Amino acid sequence: MNIETNVIKVGIADLNIVKSPNHIRTSGLGSCVGLIIFDKHNEIAGLAHIMLPDSSLANKGSFNQAKYADTAIPLLIHRLTMAGARSRALLAKMAGGAQMFQFQNTNDMMRIGPRNIEAIKKQLHEYNIPLISEDVGGNSGRTIEFDPVSCELTIRTVNKGTKVI
Repeated sequence: MNIETNVIKVGIADLNIVKSPNHIRTSGLGSCVGLIIFDKHNEIAGLAHIMLPDSSLANKGSFNQAKYADTAIPLLIHRLTMAGARSRALLAKMAGGAQMFQFQNTNDMMRIGPRNIEAIKKQLHEYNIPLISEDVGGNSGRTIEFDPVSCELTIRTVNKGTKVI
């Protein structure tokens, strides 16, 4: 018997969850970070495509919680636990956070990729979620896909090929 596998796609500044046998994917990761939080035993995973480190940078008016590390991670954890994940069993993997452009100015605000990585690590620490592997930094874009059964994160990096973490 063949089991059909669907790939759930997550857009920029978006998040979603998936249960086995389905996979979850996001593309277009430059300075953005693709964060996977998963419960291996229950074969459920969530992916957030995080654009910016801190929601204090948000414009007034419409607010997208999935866009910022400090708001996307609590929302993703909530959705995972509502779908049956055990909060104490959650683990994380992430990829992205590149420095896509070189600036003459050393202004910290322009280090978006590294600041995203730092903000995500801080949030994971606050929620006691171990970060078990990562592929971050550099200056190339990435596409990632996660399989909640094998817990493998496949990363395709522009001009650098594919690897699995």
